Amino acid sequence: MDIGVLLPTGKAQWGAGDGPRELPAFAARAEQLGFSSLFVNDSLISPRIEALTMLAALAPTTERVTLGTGALLPFLRRPVQAAQSLASIDLLSGGRLVVAVGAGFPGRFGKPFYTVSEVPWERRFTRLDETVQLWRALWSGASSFHGELLAFDDLPPATLPFRQGGPPIWLGGATPAALARTGRLYDGWLPYPPQPVDYASGLTAVRKAAAEAGRPDGAVTPALFVSVRVDRSAEAGRRSLGDWALANYGMPLAELEKIQAVVTGTPEEVTEGLARYIDAGARHLVVRLGALDLRGQREQLERVAALIPGLTDVRGPRRSRP
Repeated sequence: MDIGVLLPTGKAQWGAGDGPRELPAFAARAEQLGFSSLFVNDSLISPRIEALTMLAALAPTTERVTLGTGALLPFLRRPVQAAQSLASIDLLSGGRLVVAVGAGFPGRFGKPFYTVSEVPWERRFTRLDETVQLWRALWSGASSFHGELLAFDDLPPATLPFRQGGPPIWLGGATPAALARTGRLYDGWLPYPPQPVDYASGLTAVRKAAAEAGRPDGAVTPALFVSVRVDRSAEAGRRSLGDWALANYGMPLAELEKIQAVVTGTPEEVTEGLARYIDAGARHLVVRLGALDLRGQREQLERVAALIPGLTDVRGPRRSRP
């Protein structure tokens, strides 16, 4: 069982002061507290530290934690260049990189980014899968690649990652098509379904697709992206998360909860809420801290860290729940 944390790389979480320059120290504290992974997100919604730049900065300043993207949007980058950057981070970190990827969303959270990147919105899922296939080919020493959308002859020798074949690549998304593609092609699944029952049914579909593709049991790591705030009560947590949802997404918390996993309340209530996803099959939680500035992020980091011992023992059945 792994518990990771999403670093506050966006300006909306920095507050005043030298926020970006404090992120390596924030990451080091998370490692010290017992988090097993550090993730960064990738977006053009608001100003932020670019994802791969942040991971490159963390590679020499951390020792044990997994470094991950949650999720990387490959269409923002040239695919061969991205393969080089990812291999470099894997080398610098000694093989600690995990790359979760996504294709973006309709509306303002995705389609405008394709326009800025000069990449067609159409066939975006094929483009994503082929980009990942190209990366893996480059990391295995291929000199050419031919897909439906991406084609390269006479590829130069690529920077090879620390691990043979490259870092694990996970997929975000929970549509039926995404579940099937995850099972067939990817090494992990990083969704954020609003309810544990949705997670359980999605994981069943992923495992079914993996089995039909002839992949072994355990081929796909079941992860979860979840927003968390530990507070004195569920009501207090929801009030704070309301401001946080507006600052990050421009939408009320009630609307965000319809599309994303959100857990808040007392330490006991948060443990209970996260345990429901663990019972549904999640084995790597990536926790986004629900706070608006670095001081609040640090407080939440300490509070969530205190819950880790109660969440990481999944060897036996957990207590019954209503």
